[in-house]
Amino acid sequence: METPAHPAPGGIPRALFAFSIFYGGMVCIAGVLGNKQVTLGPVSALGPLLGLPPLAIEAGIFAFLLLVITSSAVAELYGRKVANFLVLVGFVPLITSMLLTLAILRMPAAPEMAPDRLAAFNTMMMATPWIWLGGIISYGISQMLNVTIFSWLKGREGNSLLWFRAAVASVLSQIVDTVLFITIAFGVGAIGWLMAGQMLVKVLLSIVLVPLLITAMVAFGRWLDRNPA
Repeated sequence: METPAHPAPGGIPRALFAFSIFYGGMVCIAGVLGNKQVTLGPVSALGPLLGLPPLAIEAGIFAFLLLVITSSAVAELYGRKVANFLVLVGFVPLITSMLLTLAILRMPAAPEMAPDRLAAFNTMMMATPWIWLGGIISYGISQMLNVTIFSWLKGREGNSLLWFRAAVASVLSQIVDTVLFITIAFGVGAIGWLMAGQMLVKVLLSIVLVPLLITAMVAFGRWLDRNPA
């Protein structure tokens, strides 16, 4: 059963309004964070044992996992159609951010800007369009898949087993996201070492962390909709 919603100004449920703003922010920051590959600590040592370099992940996955959590929470509270619409609207800030970055890169820098700062900015942001291109494709397919699986399981299980539905939908959708994103953003050469780390971290987080955060977000959303401002 969907939560009775107290509307925010404009008739939108308060939780949906808040989650939509948060979702848009995560869509934009994911592409920027994706420029950095981070170590997995002791887990990275598993790479050489498997004949691979030390395992690593691109940091954008943390924002993408928050997108999975948010879209699943919206599907739980307001239904599949609303969650799918949220995913579609997410293309607007994603594509706008990419186009704005390309425009800024073409604009001349101020003469007083330190050369090392300009070089660092260009180095990081010039890679971002490729990362965002991979993000656009993997984002749309994986997020729609997440909502579809989550909603299908809800149809079978009802409102019970939220943690189970969240984990299964997240694991399957993030595997698809990883294959698409790594291949497009970093090339075929990164499939082995980077994809192995991505797969491992996303599966572990989807099983351990995602169900807890979705449960918390759904509870917070219900609280927001019950309590007027």
